[in-house]
Amino acid sequence: MSFQNLPAVLADALSARGYAEPTPVQAAVLEPGAAGRDLIVSAQTGSGKTVAFGLAMGPELLDPDGRAEKSDRPLALVIAPTRELALQVSREIVWLYGKAGGRVATCVGGMDPSKERRALRDGPQIVVGTPGRLRDHLERGALDLSALRTVVLDEADEMLDMGFREDLEEILDATPDGRRTLLFSATMPSAITNLARRYQDNALRISTVGDDRGHGDITYQAVTVSPAEIESAVVNLLRFYEAETAMLFCATRENVRRLHATLQERGFAVVALSGEHSQSERNHALQALRDRRARVCVATDVAARGIDLPTLSLVIHVEIPRDAETLQHRSGRTGRAGKKGTAVLIVPYPRRKRVESMLRGAKIQAEWIPAPTAEAIRANDRQRLLQALLEPAEIDEEDRELAAELMGKLSAEDIAASLVRSHRSALPRAEELVEHTRESETADREQRHRDGFEDIVWFRMDIGRRQNADPRWILPLLCRRGHITRNEIGAIRIGPNETHFQVPRAISDKFARAVMRTADSPDAGEVQIELAAESPRDAARHHRKAGSPDRSAPKRARPSNTGAPGKKIWPRKPHRKGTPDKGRRPT
Repeated sequence: MSFQNLPAVLADALSARGYAEPTPVQAAVLEPGAAGRDLIVSAQTGSGKTVAFGLAMGPELLDPDGRAEKSDRPLALVIAPTRELALQVSREIVWLYGKAGGRVATCVGGMDPSKERRALRDGPQIVVGTPGRLRDHLERGALDLSALRTVVLDEADEMLDMGFREDLEEILDATPDGRRTLLFSATMPSAITNLARRYQDNALRISTVGDDRGHGDITYQAVTVSPAEIESAVVNLLRFYEAETAMLFCATRENVRRLHATLQERGFAVVALSGEHSQSERNHALQALRDRRARVCVATDVAARGIDLPTLSLVIHVEIPRDAETLQHRSGRTGRAGKKGTAVLIVPYPRRKRVESMLRGAKIQAEWIPAPTAEAIRANDRQRLLQALLEPAEIDEEDRELAAELMGKLSAEDIAASLVRSHRSALPRAEELVEHTRESETADREQRHRDGFEDIVWFRMDIGRRQNADPRWILPLLCRRGHITRNEIGAIRIGPNETHFQVPRAISDKFARAVMRTADSPDAGEVQIELAAESPRDAARHHRKAGSPDRSAPKRARPSNTGAPGKKIWPRKPHRKGTPDKGRRPT
């Protein structure tokens, strides 16, 4: 389907920008049944909705000759939740209506309000702005909406989530009754339904989400890791993909701040975006991403609204999105304009079931993969370096003279090795992830295929998740107590109150004897290690058949934050005379 029944001036503008045919949402708003009606449109990020509502309001802006009507008051108003989105919308509307003589005024926070008031006095046909700044101009008398014919609420659900309800209601109450209201929202919560009921008349519902809600140009992946290994997994994902631009999503400002500092320390060119940053800081960060001085952006959901980075090819959900809509909003930052993108969810293994449920609800097929290893990253680095060096390049005479001088002092092999070393030294170091940090069944499955683990013996420890059991200190402890290496320890299964692990049968007797000899050593602490009567899976099956969970393992006091069990144990405070001792933890 091509753009049909459009004024020639709009068709020419679309052709000049390379638009050959409309996207589904653009085609839907141009249907004859949608003409002149209020619209409620569900469309995902990156679906071309800005051009869609730009075309939809054409009949209210253009005269029969295809020129923008003259008016000393705005004829169309577009309201967006963030400054970046409003500026992006304004740029799109400018090129769409530029040849028709349409003038656009933009009113957003962080800009000079006096310049905006002068722009409003010049008589623009279209005004684009954020709720707070538009309300301010309205209350000061600078914005007159009495002649308005069309109002567009872009990402209405996000505006309500951000607390703009009162601003929106005051603006909409100042518009005339006969105007069209076009409401664009990725989701339709009850708040949106109530807003539509109050300010729209017999609205036409349009949904282009479809059965496959995942963006067709986005590949979804999920990486299961230990909660303690999330930042290391982020580092390895960035190094594995080496995306031209990557965006990392966190849930809070504090987490953005911490991850931003961590990545800076590891040598990444990274910027941060959150609610604590000023408009000037946001502008500098976005400009650094656009001119390639920075390649990684750490952001919160709200701070990333409206950001359009053409080179963005990788999105990492460092913290799990709160729902499927947030997942798609975040992921929709990439995979735009026909380009391919990758969205990776980092999933702490205790939360895998929740993420699987979210993906099923969103009808997204995600590939579950292990976190990239240092070996895989080095292999990718080799391929990228070879590709970069083998690409045709112009070499000037000075470069050739320097190359000839080097050839006289070093062999070609030494020069190439120096070049490789120089390239690698400029790259952030990959993290060595603890091998057994994936979800237990995945670890079991992988261990069955490891050489030397075809025949194993299960041992158990009397500590679990409730005692802060973690592979980072369990592995070194087992190596010291059992006089073996970490490569001789198989799958580790951490339960609520106990931990099971595998040892090859060939060395199990040696391991058991070493554990007994070191039981009284200062390094042993209070951790008990013994042969398990059955595998953890069989034990769990027996407990389920018995109809009650395993409560046989005693609860232990939590080790200190030093990471080594037994060195410091939380003491129990002596209870006061006459009061029961409830085992309270120290303050």
